[in-house]
Amino acid sequence: MLKDITLTANMEFAKLASDEQIEHTAKALEANGIHTVIAENGEEAKRIFFELVPEGSEVFLGASVTLETLGIKDEIDKSGRFDSLRPKMFAMNRETHGREIRKLGGAPDYTAGSVHAVTEDGSVLIASNTGSQLGPYASGAGKVIWVVGAQKIVKDLNEG
Repeated sequence: MLKDITLTANMEFAKLASDEQIEHTAKALEANGIHTVIAENGEEAKRIFFELVPEGSEVFLGASVTLETLGIKDEIDKSGRFDSLRPKMFAMNRETHGREIRKLGGAPDYTAGSVHAVTEDGSVLIASNTGSQLGPYASGAGKVIWVVGAQKIVKDLNEG
């Protein structure tokens, strides 16, 4: 859980959660089987992210403004230190290599992105334009890492 990044234009959801809300939500996520690490800022979140993903790992990144803003996307895609799947998938022809594209994105060693909201009782809300990250998030990836700003903490599913 990242405490200090605000990436939304909607002012209602630009307010950061309090430290108490963050702690309560982190405990609820843990109770629901989602390991949670709290970072004080974007720099710390990026450092923690790369501690969790070993160099050379196969990584599929879902579209995420958070990962782009923190520089994680560019480091995964361009550093040469990781086996980044998105550039490979985008270079393939969907008509002739559709099955291979689905297989690459469906079961990566690591997948990462963000979520749209986290409820105080430990649920996450995820939507997707293409659906490409939903399979790996739900069951296909070996490990899933979400980098989530504290402005995404909401009271319940209705608010989310």
